[in-house]
Amino acid sequence: MTDILGLVATGASGLFAGAALYINLVEHPARMSCGVELALREWAPSYARAAVMQAALAALGSVAGILAGALGDGFGYLLGALLLLAVVVFTLVVILPTNQRLLQLHAQGQVGNAQELLDRWNALHAVRSALGIIAFTAMLVALGRS
Repeated sequence: MTDILGLVATGASGLFAGAALYINLVEHPARMSCGVELALREWAPSYARAAVMQAALAALGSVAGILAGALGDGFGYLLGALLLLAVVVFTLVVILPTNQRLLQLHAQGQVGNAQELLDRWNALHAVRSALGIIAFTAMLVALGRS
């Protein structure tokens, strides 16, 4: 059972890290290359879809990692799970205010300071990507040891 939990935790954290990294390295630069107004218009629906997917992956990876670690499969799963939980907390506490300001601009059909907010959002999202990569690495090491 712990082998399955370890695989689920590692898989979910890997998908999370890959999706987060893709957003920073591919999607966001592509959206910004289209100009600020179009970037803001694209960001809002992209954010809505990505939030659901990434929250689900972070939750699944965290729960499976905690269970795998608690059932004796290693510190790496617990560390990875805690890092994925840190992503959730970081998102809610640090990134959410920027998200709300971007969504407000989008809803009002205004550009305002969207360039500054989108740049800030991308930098903050890079923290999520980094935490996700470290979580995935910790779980890969744990998986290799089990």
